[in-house]
Amino acid sequence: MYDLIVIGAGPAGMAAARRAADLGLTVLILDEQSRSGGQIYRDVERAALLRGEILGKDYTDGIDLARGLDHPGITHAASASVWQIEDGYRVYYTQNGAGKTAAAKRLLIATGALERPMPIPGWTLPGVMTAGAAQILLKQSGMVAERAVLAGAGPLLYLVAAQMVKAGAPPLALVETQTGGDFRRALKYLPGALRGWPYLMKGKDMLAALRRAGVPRHTGATGLRVEGGDRAEALVFNAGGRQHKIEARTVLLHHGVVPHIQAARSIGIPHRWNAQQQCFAPEHDETGRTAIDTVFIAGDGAGIGGAKAAAIAGRISALSIAQDLERITAADCRRESRPLQASLNRELAVRPFLDTAYPPYKEALSPDDATIVCRCEEVTAGDIRRYAGMGCLGPNQAKAFGRSGMGPCQGRYCGLTVTALLAAANGKTPDETGYYRIRPPIKPVTLGELAATAQRKGK
Repeated sequence: MYDLIVIGAGPAGMAAARRAADLGLTVLILDEQSRSGGQIYRDVERAALLRGEILGKDYTDGIDLARGLDHPGITHAASASVWQIEDGYRVYYTQNGAGKTAAAKRLLIATGALERPMPIPGWTLPGVMTAGAAQILLKQSGMVAERAVLAGAGPLLYLVAAQMVKAGAPPLALVETQTGGDFRRALKYLPGALRGWPYLMKGKDMLAALRRAGVPRHTGATGLRVEGGDRAEALVFNAGGRQHKIEARTVLLHHGVVPHIQAARSIGIPHRWNAQQQCFAPEHDETGRTAIDTVFIAGDGAGIGGAKAAAIAGRISALSIAQDLERITAADCRRESRPLQASLNRELAVRPFLDTAYPPYKEALSPDDATIVCRCEEVTAGDIRRYAGMGCLGPNQAKAFGRSGMGPCQGRYCGLTVTALLAAANGKTPDETGYYRIRPPIKPVTLGELAATAQRKGK
């Protein structure tokens, strides 16, 4: 039995694993990717050497975290897909086609974030993908989308656009949905945001780079739709009092990220609606401890804060776990945690400003009736509203009414939209409406893998 199992090798997971190992804990880190880094630092040890200049310092800063997994106390299981957590300490996973199981005295869930789905007319056409997916292609394969337009809201749009400029394939345009009113509402959070002034300066520098490259920007955009036959051909939208049409072979959508909560929900950790970030997040204390005493959660999977905040939160959780297992005293834990908590607060100080200045696109939160919201089962927004009219009160009932959330993604990409639609139709809050009940397996698993796991468990 390990002292600690960490699920996810992003910034929170890597930082926590190394700090725990340095304190004498035996650590197993399970990650779906073949190399450490998570989404933000994906494949950083290899890609930084090839494309570090394009991807920037914020990306290459992840090298030290990735190298930190080279420690005798850490076992890094790459390409490991976790599909069940049992009793808060036993984890079932698949690696290289084989079902496996491991147990630990403590569990840290560090599953990071997902891009918020942006269901607009035409978003299921070939040639439409998320801005984050385009960034993954650049990081891992050096591929850059050409003749692409970026649409939505949030700092990631600027980062991806700036990286595309550096790679020699600037986007055709940025079509942004945030408004001047959003920015004015965010001003009340500016004093706090100034504590995170490096983020604001990075944004300013990226916008300056886009202006120098001649990339057009349209703000306050509404009525977004992708047109095309067999694939995306153009993005149509309203901005500045008139309709625009930008012909493009690739449309990159983004309007924020949300916590990846499937693993936490599968073991019954309570979640609450975060009105500022328009998503559900797990309940936890300042150390990351959840309602299940042996289970901690850290990083963007606990609430969106960014890569640096995630790494700090991972270290704080590691210290508390080490105290639980009597590797450090309570006094030592408090002494080391105090400056880390202060650093975490500084990193998070900019979030209220950013969340208010770049809210999710309203028309994608409440799509028109004809727009597909569950891509796996081709369920439309109108279908969900019709289910509400027939007495459907929550997402779990919606599965029975029309199979939304029952496809391969298991509700990862339609869950928030279905909750929002049902809440609005029934006059309820998101907390009252709830979310899909997540049951194992939380990732696809074959009968052969199940059988092999059962045989090992029997032994």
